This record gives sequence, C-alpha cells and structure tokens, in this order.
Amino acid sequence: MAKIKIRETVKDIKVFDRTADMSAHMKNTFVKSKDSAEQTQEPGYDTPESYATDTTSGVTRDTAEQAVHKLKNPNKKASESMNRAKQHFQDAKRHMSDVKNVVKKTTADQPKKETIKQTQGATRQSAYRTRQVVDKSIKTVQHTKKNIKQSAKTIKATGKGAAKTAHKSIKTAERTAKTSVKATQQVAKTAHKTAQASAKAAKAAAHASRAAAKAAVQTAKITVKVTIATIKAIIAATKALISAIAAGGWIVVVLIIVICMIGLIVGSCFGIFFSGEDSGTGQTMQTAVQEINTDYDNRLEETKLAHSYDVLEMSGSRAVWKEVLAVYAVKTTTDPGNPQEVATVDDNKKELLKKIFWEMNEISSRTDNKTETQVIESDDGHGNIVETQTTVTRTYLYITVNHKTAEEMANKYGFNTDQRKQLAELLDDKNNCLWSQALYGITAENDDIIIVALSQVGNVGGQPYWSWYGFNSRVEWCACFVSWCANECGYIDTGVIPKYAGCVWGVHWFQERGQWQDNSYTPNPGDIIFFDWDDDGGQDGESDHTGIVEKVENGMVYIIEGNSGDTCRKKSYPIGYYEILGYGVPAY
Repeated sequence: MAKIKIRETVKDIKVFDRTADMSAHMKNTFVKSKDSAEQTQEPGYDTPESYATDTTSGVTRDTAEQAVHKLKNPNKKASESMNRAKQHFQDAKRHMSDVKNVVKKTTADQPKKETIKQTQGATRQSAYRTRQVVDKSIKTVQHTKKNIKQSAKTIKATGKGAAKTAHKSIKTAERTAKTSVKATQQVAKTAHKTAQASAKAAKAAAHASRAAAKAAVQTAKITVKVTIATIKAIIAATKALISAIAAGGWIVVVLIIVICMIGLIVGSCFGIFFSGEDSGTGQTMQTAVQEINTDYDNRLEETKLAHSYDVLEMSGSRAVWKEVLAVYAVKTTTDPGNPQEVATVDDNKKELLKKIFWEMNEISSRTDNKTETQVIESDDGHGNIVETQTTVTRTYLYITVNHKTAEEMANKYGFNTDQRKQLAELLDDKNNCLWSQALYGITAENDDIIIVALSQVGNVGGQPYWSWYGFNSRVEWCACFVSWCANECGYIDTGVIPKYAGCVWGVHWFQERGQWQDNSYTPNPGDIIFFDWDDDGGQDGESDHTGIVEKVENGMVYIIEGNSGDTCRKKSYPIGYYEILGYGVPAY
C-alpha cells in the first residue's frame, strides 16, 4: 500500500482541480481583456483586438502547459505542486493586470467609426470561437475531474488496482488537456490573423484620415500665408499713403479719409493723428496750433501793455499741446449731442479747439509797488565817481500762467470710464512719433530735442529751467532752457550736449571737441545756435544768446529759444545772419 501513495495522488487531483479553476478564470479574463482592448491599442500591435487576443492566448497556453507539466510528475510532493500551481495562477493574474493597465494608459488616436465597427465585429467573432474552444476544454477538464474523484474513491476501496486506474485516468486527462491546448492555440492563431486583417483595414482608414488632416493643415497654412500677404500689402499701402501725405496734396488726404472711414478711425479719437494734412479746407492742425500760439503770445503782450510797470516778472507754464489735443479729440468724437471726427480741421473745429485750449490755460497778472533804496553813481566834475543813495518806489508787474492737466480736464468734463481709457491711450508714450508728425510735421529719428523744445513754446519766466539747473532765483535762462531740453532726451548723460548756463562756456565746449561751425554753415535740425548781439556796446565776439535749430527752409533758419522776452518762442533768421555767431553740432 505504501507504493500506491494514495494521499499523494489525491493531492495531485487537487492540483488539477486548481488548474480547471484557472482555466475558467482565464475565460473570464479573456472576455474582459477583449472588451477593454476594443477601446484602445497598445504600441507594437496593429489593433486593440490583436493585442488582447495575443496576450490572452499566451496566458492560456502557459497555464495549460504548467498543468500538463504537473500531471507528468505525479510522484512529486503534493505541497510543491500546489505551491507552484498557486504561483502560476498569481503570475497569470499579474499578467492580466498589466494588460488592464496598458489598456487604461493608452491614449492613441482612434480610427474612424466605420473602421472601429469592422474591427470590433471581426474581433467578437474571433473571441466567440476562442470561448467555444475554452468552454469545451473546461468541460472536458471538469468531466475528468469527476472521473478522477470517482477513481480516488475506487482507489480507496480497491487499493493498487484503483491506483492504476487513477493513473490511467490522469494520463487520459493529460492527453485531453494537450488536445484542448492545441485547439485553443489554433483558434487563437485564427483570431490573431483575423485581427491582423482588421488592423490593416483600420490602418488604411487611419492613413486616409492622416492624409485628410495633412491636407487640412496645408490648406490652413496657405490661408495664413494669404492673410499675412494681405496684411503686408495693407501695411505697404498705408506707408505709401503716409509718404504721399508727407509730400502734400488734397487728393491723397481724401484717400486717407476714405480709408479711415472704412476702418472707423476717422470717427474715433485716433483720427487726430491724421489731422496734420490739409483736407481741402486750407487748414491743418499745425496751422491751427500756430494760430492759437500766436493768440497766446498776443495776450501776454496785451497784459504787459495794459499796465505801467518798472519791473516785469513772469512765471508759470502753458499746457502741453499733446494733452490739449488729446482732450479735444476725446471730447469732440464722443460728444453725445454732436459727435464729430477730428481727422480734418475747419473753422468750427478750430473754435472748439481754441475753447478747450483757453479752458486749460489761464493768464493772470497783478502789480505791486515796492519802495527800495537805489544807489546812483555820478561824476562830481573832478573826475571822481560819487555814489548817492536814494529811495525810489518801483512798480512790479507779475504775470503768471497756470494750466490744467488732461486728467483735471477729464474731471471737469465728467468723462466716463471709456472716455478716460481713450484719453490714456492717446497720451501713451508709444504715440509720441504720431504726435510730433501731427503737431510739427517731424518724422526724423534724431529730432527728440526739437519735439521737447516745441512742447515748451509759450512757457514764461523760465522758472522750471533755471530752478532745475540749481539756481534759487531767476537768471537769464536761455542756456538753462537748452540744457533742460537736452537733459529730457538723455543727451547730457551721454555727453552729446553740455549742461551750461553761460553761452560763452557752451561755445567753448563745442569748439574744444571740433564740433563748431561758423555762421556760413547751413545747420541741421537739432543743432545748437549761438548769437552775438549787436547791442549798445556792439558785437564783442562772444555769445549772448542760444537756442535750438528746428528746421531750415527757403534760406531761413527756424529756431526754438528760451528767454525771448522772458518766454519760450519760435523765431527765424536768414542763413548767414550777421548776429549768428555760429553753431554747435552735437554728435547724435
């Protein structure tokens, strides 16, 4: 009885029982893997079905082979067989878990719906055939299991003969398992081939889809190129129009007005940037500004003439023209009662501009009598100078210019949020070149100092310039004005223009650097002009006055100078004028 080893045979029967359970588990796993794989595709396989089929068939084959291997060695210890069977089962579970993870993580593009349907149909058919074979295998194994159990009972009853019968049954089960495995492998191969065919169809459909996508991308690229070309053409046309406008001509202005109307620019506040050209009315923004500047100077002179005085003291500054025009543009274009475009200038709009200008600028004056001690020098008749002190009463005339900022005007007019945004956008520094073109017709890159100087025209008293320089009270401030303008442009820090309060020192600075030209020279915009006045003492060869060259036209030099009648003014002189001492030529 010891040779029969009935207990070991019974344990091997349990091992085979576990194998049958694993086969049933593999059936369910295969179905779940197939259903999940239909939604994705693992790299390296043509279709999701091929991946799931290949993986499942491999696991099934490995499991069956392990079962056969166990059946071939019935004499080994039952515990070792059971542990190995468990290990194989765990390996199968981990393998299928990896399949599920791959299915979950895959995010590859899906083929078109028709291709998916075809692939799913082929795969379902293959899966159906595979399940049939697996079902038969399981039933065979289960039947064999029952026979083995029956054999075990017989072994217990009959001893050695029953053991032989059980051994034959085990061999029969082995053959049956081998047959089932082969059948399963064949069906799996068939399913794999079917899935490959479906994958080819899916691949073809995907290729067609990619081709269509490439065509769409190419079309988009062509559209973008056409759009860019159109934009470039518009920019080129705009530049050509701007150049034509700079050259003059009312026909060109009519064209630009049409373009502005199409783009809704003329109807907006930004139309102010196109106001520098004559639109057929005989007026431009530049002529309107010059007329208002002249009116401003006349009012200053009228204030002086309206009073008798001994000493004149002027102070204050005028509103910057950029701010005046920005307020005018926003108010005029957004007037709820009578909105108007600001790209053109006529008498009506000029009156509106004047009204805003004088609301932003105020000239006030007052007089004050002061009793002072005065020292008078005289000759006593013997060649001696005699000083005599006397008390005199002198009348002082004080003229002050006060101005409002754009923000203060926005408050005064009750601008809403949108109007304030428009105002801020117009005053942004990025628009400075547009303002210089509209106000002064300046487009050159090295004209920064001219733009700054022109913005100061109308300021009186020189207080911001001489106090910036460091003086505590008024001095003759023409050189301080030039230095202040240069500093605003950064030219003093870079050594382009000196900081000077005395004209003589300024001349020496340019001469020492070889940047000096005499009065026969035709200057360029931005050059520094120096004068030697022919006053009561005659010309002495040293500079008495200085300013900044704005432009040269028709043999005339146009300049901006400070302290001209205690005011910043624009003036002009003939080229080679005898009181012009010469020019400092900055190395911009």
